[in-house]
Amino acid sequence: MGMEVIRRESSMLMNLPLKSLKVDEVSKVGRQGPYFRDGLRQIDYVLTYHVQKTPTSVRRQPSRSFARSMRDSLMRSFRRTRQTPDPQEDPEIAAQEHQSDYHEDDQNFRREEFEENLREMGLELERDEGTTIPGMGFLKIHAPWSVLCREAEFMKLKMPTKKMYEVKQGSNIVEKINLFIHKVTEPLHPKVEESKSQTAKHLSYPFSRERQHLFDLSDRASFFSSKTRSSIVYEVLKRTKCTRTKYIMGITSLLGNGVYTSAYPPHDGDIDGIQAEPNDRKILYEEWASYSIFYKYQPIGLIRKYFGEKVALYFAWLGVYTQMLIPAAIVGVIVFLYGCATVDDNIPSMEICDPRNNITMCPLCDRACSYWKLSTACGTARASHLFDNPATVFFSVFMALWATMFMEHWKRRQMRLNYIWDLTGLEEEDLIDTDHPRPDYEFRVRQKTLHKESHSSKNEKVKLTCTDRMPAYMTVFIMMCFMISVTFAIVFGVVLYRISIKTALHMSSTPTFRSNVRATVKGTAAVINLIIIIIMDEIYGALARWLTVLEVPKTDQSFEERLIFKTFILKFVNAFTPIVYLAFFRGRLVGRPGKYLYVVGNYRMEECAHAGCLMELCIQLCITMLGKQLIQNNLFEIGIPKLKKMMRRRKTKMDAQQEEEFKKNLQRHERDHFLGAFAGLNPEYMEMIIQFGMVTLFVASFPLAPLFALLNNVIEIRLDAKKFVTELRRPPAARAKDIGIWYNLLRGLSKVAVIVNAFVIAFTSDFIPRLFYQYMYSPDGTLHGFVNHTLSYFNVSDFQPGTAPLQPMHLGYSVDLCRYKDYRDPPWSDTPYEFSREFWAILAARLAFVIIFQNAVMLMSDFIDWLIPDIPKDISLQIHREKALLVDLFMKEEQGKKPPRSVQSQHSPPLARSRPSSNTQRNT
Repeated sequence: MGMEVIRRESSMLMNLPLKSLKVDEVSKVGRQGPYFRDGLRQIDYVLTYHVQKTPTSVRRQPSRSFARSMRDSLMRSFRRTRQTPDPQEDPEIAAQEHQSDYHEDDQNFRREEFEENLREMGLELERDEGTTIPGMGFLKIHAPWSVLCREAEFMKLKMPTKKMYEVKQGSNIVEKINLFIHKVTEPLHPKVEESKSQTAKHLSYPFSRERQHLFDLSDRASFFSSKTRSSIVYEVLKRTKCTRTKYIMGITSLLGNGVYTSAYPPHDGDIDGIQAEPNDRKILYEEWASYSIFYKYQPIGLIRKYFGEKVALYFAWLGVYTQMLIPAAIVGVIVFLYGCATVDDNIPSMEICDPRNNITMCPLCDRACSYWKLSTACGTARASHLFDNPATVFFSVFMALWATMFMEHWKRRQMRLNYIWDLTGLEEEDLIDTDHPRPDYEFRVRQKTLHKESHSSKNEKVKLTCTDRMPAYMTVFIMMCFMISVTFAIVFGVVLYRISIKTALHMSSTPTFRSNVRATVKGTAAVINLIIIIIMDEIYGALARWLTVLEVPKTDQSFEERLIFKTFILKFVNAFTPIVYLAFFRGRLVGRPGKYLYVVGNYRMEECAHAGCLMELCIQLCITMLGKQLIQNNLFEIGIPKLKKMMRRRKTKMDAQQEEEFKKNLQRHERDHFLGAFAGLNPEYMEMIIQFGMVTLFVASFPLAPLFALLNNVIEIRLDAKKFVTELRRPPAARAKDIGIWYNLLRGLSKVAVIVNAFVIAFTSDFIPRLFYQYMYSPDGTLHGFVNHTLSYFNVSDFQPGTAPLQPMHLGYSVDLCRYKDYRDPPWSDTPYEFSREFWAILAARLAFVIIFQNAVMLMSDFIDWLIPDIPKDISLQIHREKALLVDLFMKEEQGKKPPRSVQSQHSPPLARSRPSSNTQRNT
């Protein structure tokens, strides 16, 4: 029986029509663009694969040689199926390490079976093997009208009907205001049809083959857009399986195992050149992917039409975020300018800079450092006032409310887009294929099934349980904890670097080094932190993907959510651990003169400057934020594609002009092969989420963060647009109603930001001590005497042995008492060097401020959230109106048909059909 199957399959493969032709055999009828050789059928999807290089004499008889190799391959496969399966021989695992381990004949056999199944599903195929690009084959796929209608009904695609209705903007006053705003901002709108305001809209309804008369089918060629066609074909590709081989393999497995090298929908056309015909891609290039129009709105409707809802939602969210940064940046600049304007009137900094106060400070390190004058910290004190002034408290409250306004604005914008894109009324299951298992999951289930069959004869439905995944879960937990510990260790290493380099510079014989110790240590440590963050970001990204693969999630959606969560945790800890240390731990784990805290032997923990750690926190935030945006987000995105082009040219030994001439002779789908593969939107979202954290979490210490984020995002939008239009293959169009888990992360960060800023103001800045002194201890209600009030006394005779300065006469006179910043009792009191009453009173005031600030701001945020409805009123009215119009439409249709009595009561639309499997399709 097995030999009969082999003969039947071999006979079928020998007679299979292969449409592989040479260059001179290509039909002259085919026109330039994504079409078959006949120039009529549109290419909806392209699969590429490697073609074995054979001599010309062999290539003349492809059918016999191929069939002969197929017989040998089938015989080997038949023999293997009679043996006990070994997991180590499985192609799923072997392909991950050695993608080319499969024999060429085995790959051809899998391709032929998969393509045969695609034809049985109704798709039309055409091959190009080794024509223009040696060693590369292209399988062009076209979905005919019957397949498009069938799949559109299964996918519940909402399509425009013949019925049109007027879109109302609300009341007459609101409509006039919107019209006026649109006229004023008209120069900012891109010159595309989709950007014009809608006054009339087609009534949409899920496509049904039984109700085709409801839809405008006058132009069938454009009824389904290229985006919709490619998404339909991709859905068919995901459902089609190879079942004759030892393991069931879908398109994802075939791509992972090297049977196919890539799969992508072709771009619509060229973007430049005299012969470039007008197309959506060219319009996007001119009206979106250009730095010269950075001030214009994005053509979100055209982006959705070309790339799909998921990509369009990302750019719509990025546009809303960038717009909302404008008022935040303006207020941040005003706060910074207020600090600049009041720096000369700031009493504490004036007292620090006044040399007449003659305040002698204790050494900053053991032995190598000597006593120093407080007036030498004048520059640091004045700079700290730029970011540590009463306006920063107001700015923190403003940014907390700003984050709430941004989230509410985005929810309303998202709902409006759902209405415009006809996604209202659809459930998440209708938009995302949540039941389709991933190939890794199918392989593990197959392994478990074979294991159960060998031990039990019961036919039970097998699935992976928590027990099966427990080793992976334990590995994930241990590795996550270990990598977070590595991040902490790296931060501790940078702390040791700061301590040691500060001591070395104080011991230096060069006066320049000794005079710029603080600036050198702060700057170099911040740069080192930035380099480490960038390197570890790449490591953490790869590690998070590896850990997610270990968990074997069932669906792509589950895989993506788990990957996002792990990547976010690791990258968030990596980016913010140095900042959290500077904000909340540095200067608090020091001790006091005569009883300092030491780590790793004789390393004394570092102190803050007299003006506080806020200035160093600001420097770290500034360098990290600017460095990540400039290097990681922009230079990498620009430089890496250019580097890949250079490497490809060097490999092919072609210069830029020769490569350009070579590509001119290629067809559209062949040129797309040289573009970069689409890696998903997760990296784009992740860099923006980290930036959102920089803008909101520590904004009290860096009011210019929104301005830098705004400038970066203006460039980022056009940079990403150019990458999507010119440098990447067209991604498979994916439907989505929202931005998914990213919204929950944004909301969580906005809540945490309130607490973090409350602690920054209370514990990192001197806002509470200044306020407490002014109203409790100041004799005249001003800040005169505040600096002296924050300094404690230390008797130099109480230094521990071996820690006193080597040069005690560095200032030219003998020092008996030195000062240090802390609230402790003097050495002559009954409790020398113990915390004073002022310390406990100020601590209580700090904690009270945190509680009051947090609850007040969150209460205001919740009030704003409650006050602003998630769905705009006009959109809500239009949705209800659409439902009423649909009911009227079907009532009129039923009355016009005048059906028999047996079906007169059926006025409601028929229930949507369940999606058939590929096997069901094959049998019909």
